[in-house]
Amino acid sequence: MTNFYDINKNEDLLKKQLRYVVANSPFYKKRFTDCKIDIESIQSYEEFRKIPITTKEDLQNYNEEFIAVRKDEIIDYVTTSGTLGNPVSFALNDADLDRLAENERLSFEMVGVRKSSVVQLTTTLDRRFMAGMAYFLGLRKLGAGIVRTGSGLPGLQWESIQRFQPDFLVAVPSFLLKMIDFAIENGIDYKNSSIKTAVCIGEPLRNPDFSLNSLGQKIKNLWDIELFSTYASTEMGTAFTECEYHKGNHSLPDLIFSEVLDENQNPVEPGKIGELVVTPLQTRTMPLVRFATGDMVKFYGQSCDCDRKSMRISTPVGRKKQMIKLKGTTLYPQQIINLLTAFQSLKIFVIEASLNENQTDEILIRIPNDFAETSKLQEHLQAGLKVKVSLEKTSVEKLAMLKFPRESRKPKLFHDFR
Repeated sequence: MTNFYDINKNEDLLKKQLRYVVANSPFYKKRFTDCKIDIESIQSYEEFRKIPITTKEDLQNYNEEFIAVRKDEIIDYVTTSGTLGNPVSFALNDADLDRLAENERLSFEMVGVRKSSVVQLTTTLDRRFMAGMAYFLGLRKLGAGIVRTGSGLPGLQWESIQRFQPDFLVAVPSFLLKMIDFAIENGIDYKNSSIKTAVCIGEPLRNPDFSLNSLGQKIKNLWDIELFSTYASTEMGTAFTECEYHKGNHSLPDLIFSEVLDENQNPVEPGKIGELVVTPLQTRTMPLVRFATGDMVKFYGQSCDCDRKSMRISTPVGRKKQMIKLKGTTLYPQQIINLLTAFQSLKIFVIEASLNENQTDEILIRIPNDFAETSKLQEHLQAGLKVKVSLEKTSVEKLAMLKFPRESRKPKLFHDFR
């Protein structure tokens, strides 16, 4: 076991959180009693690991039992994006919103935002979306200028950039490509705009070896701005953010205790991939203990050129439940997405997973009806994945509906029907 998993490094905060949970959370009161867990006896990581994992199913099935404050204390209601199932309700009180602001203040400072900066937010604050609120609160606490354009509308984004001269953008990477396309089509000199940096959210930007993935490289080739990767979730209420060296996403150790575990729930060594399990610290309304995120990440340990002493992980290489076994090869959707994104002439696609008559995994990739390089794409995919996948031509209208379902806050490139 690596020495990184040492609860003494933030023992006071972790112990304080466990005491709060036992005293206030109906779900954990029952769980700790049933499992005969005495938190006062926990003095090491080995003892901490005796606490059972909390799953997404627990959060869905016993949602209100996780609420640890009076209902009249709750200020904000949000929901998860529902990537792996039905969205889960989450609630925050005043202390949680203050914590959320501090989380984003620290995260933005890590990427170089200062009080003198102007940051354009291309994210929504509505639709029960926690992140949009978090970015606003964090920037407000930092004292930076904020331009709230909201999601979509590339024309408004460029008009706002020209009007307010922001130096930072917060955006989903694929939306940056839409902004670039709009700028080219409308004669906007985007390469000489005020934007110097994009803080990228919602989609992976880098490979586990720190190099830009196909999406990140495509953006960089077209627009030479600095790209920062971030990773967060509603349940964590905490961001993992790249520093200036771009060698993994740093945790915020005063706000979260993190573990990366293998399939037997043992901690992985640096350089290995495992599931991220988190215990957010200083949360009040819906505290979680050893929550399994379902995200598979590469664990880098804590040594970084920036000298920060915090855990570093990759952005998710895949979802645990989305792992695909195709003809003996283990794949994650993101691997397929990276290969498809790298194929320059393919502008839109959707991936579907299903079970065949033998109850084994099958993959179907839907591509546009008028796509002319099917054979080359098939060779490109087979070289990258080491297995052959099926391609099916589909109308662009249907692909757009599948990629941007009305109920989703994010582009949905992978549909799992297993």
